[in-house]
Order: sequence, then C-alpha cells, then structure tokens
Amino acid sequence: MDLERILRDTKSVAIVGVSNDPMRPSHGVWQYLRAASDYTLYLVNPTVSEIDGTPVYPSLADLPVVPDMVDVFRRREHLRSVLNDTIAIGAKTLWLQQGLWDDDIARDGAAAGLQVVMDRCLKVDHANLLSR
Repeated sequence: MDLERILRDTKSVAIVGVSNDPMRPSHGVWQYLRAASDYTLYLVNPTVSEIDGTPVYPSLADLPVVPDMVDVFRRREHLRSVLNDTIAIGAKTLWLQQGLWDDDIARDGAAAGLQVVMDRCLKVDHANLLSR
C-alpha cells in the first residue's frame, strides 16, 4: 500500500471518535492536521457538539460532504459499524489509528472498494511522508 499516494490524494478527512480532551490522541491528531495539512477536516462524535469552535457531527451520515478518508479513533468492537458507515457514505479510505487492527474489517473494506490502512498514526505518517 502506497501511504504517501493515499495521503497526497486525500483532500478531506473525517475524524471519527475525536475527543475534546487535549490529552487524548484523537485531539492531538486533529490539532496537528489542522495546523500542518491542507486537508478539510470534519469531526465526528455523537457526544460532543463542538471543539474549539469547530462543529462536531454526530455521525458520518450527518457530514455535509463525503470525506476522502475516515480516520478512526474507536474501540475495536465499534469498527464494524464504522466500516458500514464509511461504505454507506462512499469514502475512499478507512484509516484505523495505531493499535487498531482487524483482518475481517480490512477484507470487507477492500471488498467494498476501500483502501484500508490499519495500525498507523495519520499524524506520524503525514509528518514523515509529506512534511519534508
């Protein structure tokens, strides 16, 4: 899988499971991408309405656009529903953050036409591959 190509082709990212807690990894990834990337970012969490003035959507289906990438910060037991939602909205890439790996999700995502990246940090890969 060509991570650099995926990152270059991506124009918009939905961060699913973003937290308003600055100590959570999802918050740090969002802050980094907001500052260091040209991506249009959409935040998704049904328990938060806004973070630092940025609206947070309750679900992927509620987004005003179809994001290119869905970056996932959810526990493993929620991955199937996130995959189903990602397929339903028509995103191109499902990115499972560091620590998330599920071969069934990867297989089913690929079968549905998704690029699936697992167990990788979007912030780290963006910094290493695109911020030269």
